[in-house]
Amino acid sequence: MTTNIAVLVSGRGSNLQSVIDNIENGYIQNAAIKVVISDVEDTYALERARNHGISAIFIDPSDFSNKQDYEKDILEVLKDNDVDLILLAGYMRIVGKNLIAAYRNRIINIHPALLPSFKGLHGQQQAFDYGVKISGCTVHFVDEGMDTGPIILQKCVPVLEGDTADSLSARILEQEHKILPEAVKLFVEGKLKVEGRIVVRT
Repeated sequence: MTTNIAVLVSGRGSNLQSVIDNIENGYIQNAAIKVVISDVEDTYALERARNHGISAIFIDPSDFSNKQDYEKDILEVLKDNDVDLILLAGYMRIVGKNLIAAYRNRIINIHPALLPSFKGLHGQQQAFDYGVKISGCTVHFVDEGMDTGPIILQKCVPVLEGDTADSLSARILEQEHKILPEAVKLFVEGKLKVEGRIVVRT
């Protein structure tokens, strides 16, 4: 049985590419990205999708009077594609309650910091400015809060002497490209179970 995946994006889509590559090389089996949805019209992530024969759709939030109507349109696309799992890969919007309710524990986000520290935008810059010695990235299920859902995987990245926020971000991104596909693989294989705040590997 194939797990149908939708990916929500806003930017370049390098994490999208990492999942595409790991499906195509067979690391993630029995899964297919059915659709990529962007809230930005000319984002490179949509081009990445088209390059791999994946449906690429721009839904303009400004066409809707509120988030609920905007996400209703997204839900229609997800339904049309029989989507089982949603990935947020650089999606720069907070997911609304209706979308979360429809896909409870089936929405996965990648965040460029070690949650629960440095939530929200620019987690790498926040960590760098704070002066931490270890940063990293987190894959988690999405709930109603901002970057507060149950944690699936984390990867530590040391802050090196002479680092800048950009050099740290680049090294964190390398690890994002590893743990997001790993989390997708575990989900597809039915090896993740949410017990309260804890994600257990079964």
